[in-house]
Amino acid sequence: MKQTRLYNVIFPVWLLFLVPVVWLMVIPANLLIDCAVVLVTLCALKHGQKRAVLKQVWWKVWLLGFAADFVGVALLLPAMFLSSVLPDPVWNLVEPVMYNCFLSPAAFVWTGLAVALSGVCIYVFDRLVLRSCSLLSPRHQHILALSLAVITAPWTFFIPVY
Repeated sequence: MKQTRLYNVIFPVWLLFLVPVVWLMVIPANLLIDCAVVLVTLCALKHGQKRAVLKQVWWKVWLLGFAADFVGVALLLPAMFLSSVLPDPVWNLVEPVMYNCFLSPAAFVWTGLAVALSGVCIYVFDRLVLRSCSLLSPRHQHILALSLAVITAPWTFFIPVY
């Protein structure tokens, strides 16, 4: 009988459920990063009302960033459950998604797709949120959403557990 291992999905994701205290670190860290990206991008754009924009959008950008990350996690989760369905040679190509995606080209592509999907979701979600901010031009909305998507995509999916 083959043993099913639940390794890394997002730092690993199961840690958030087994050790809820981790949320106390993840939530504020994510908030700080999102706010920093918004402020730095607005500074680069030489926007005159940085604080006013941040005040209007910080919580929406932050919450939707989590939602986008979980879309990526949802794409990674099937790797944990495929061991009972796939034969060993195929499974050995996919299993590294959970602990070290650099061990298999298939796992690397799978993880890359999850990061890309999350990044696209971040862009789309933030574009929708930023449209309601009258302080931003459409060009600034696009640049800000793109900055958030590229910088805050869940690159941690690539970090090997061991």
